[in-house]
Amino acid sequence: MKKIKIIAFAAAICILFAGCSFFEKPEENIIEKEEGLSANIQITPEITEEPEQEEPQIPQEPEEEKPAPIENDIAGLEELSPYFAEFADLGSEQVPWGPGTNFNENGTPIACVGLQNDYGKFAADFYRAGEEHSGKVYLTFDEGYENGYTPVILDTLKEKGVSAVFFVTLSYVKNEPELVQRMIDEGHVVGNHSARHPNMTQITMEEAYAEVADLHNYVSENFGYDMYLFRPPEGAFSERTLALLQKMNYRTVCWSFAYADWDPENQMEHQKAFDKITKSPHDGEIFLLHAVSSTNAEILGDVIDYIREQGYTFEKYLP
Repeated sequence: MKKIKIIAFAAAICILFAGCSFFEKPEENIIEKEEGLSANIQITPEITEEPEQEEPQIPQEPEEEKPAPIENDIAGLEELSPYFAEFADLGSEQVPWGPGTNFNENGTPIACVGLQNDYGKFAADFYRAGEEHSGKVYLTFDEGYENGYTPVILDTLKEKGVSAVFFVTLSYVKNEPELVQRMIDEGHVVGNHSARHPNMTQITMEEAYAEVADLHNYVSENFGYDMYLFRPPEGAFSERTLALLQKMNYRTVCWSFAYADWDPENQMEHQKAFDKITKSPHDGEIFLLHAVSSTNAEILGDVIDYIREQGYTFEKYLP
């Protein structure tokens, strides 16, 4: 009887403690595999955060560096006046000249070679002499007034990637500010063709100074652009006027090619004009064309292509 009581008491104790946690068998993270092997794994695997990936950087093309604008602070009249006595010792007579029709073995007008030798010391160009100008040519336009063709010319130059010089007068700048701004924005050179287009050899030194300075100052104040090239109206110059321009920090630009293109009512037939312009390309050639010419506007692209085919490059006219 005592044994029965002892066994019953022991059974009751076991039942009591069966609900306690330390009697529980912990669950095992076991996955039975087909081959009877087992492996411990985490039921809820720890999720590790992957580092955020940076968005790929799209390489950007470097911005084309524009050359720094040329600063030309021209001398004031008071500053120049001490030189007037020096200028008086120079020739005041207009020098007769023209490129002529005779060329040397390089295709350069013989007259321009002589003029360059005689007057190049005054920072004057009749063609651009020197080895640094070999294989290079320079395109210039005179702009006394607007005849509707300059936008077409600018379109062609932009298409062909050519920089030209546009020699303007004061009236042109005042009447056509949008075109002048476009010339500057598209990388062309705006040149000084005098304020009122006089024959520079037939006026006083003070008047000649004003012709250059009035236009220079107007463009500087209204466009933030400093001119540095001067083309004398009619191509008229003397030793005295060349020396004055040089003292004003200007370079005088004449030409080694020009033809009768300035009369809108008397335009040359396209093929004839093309043949004239492309007849004798040469190192350092300075083309003078008038922007009032419908023919020039219409054949300009073909002229550029042909000159390039001859091995020349069109360069920006720097001092």
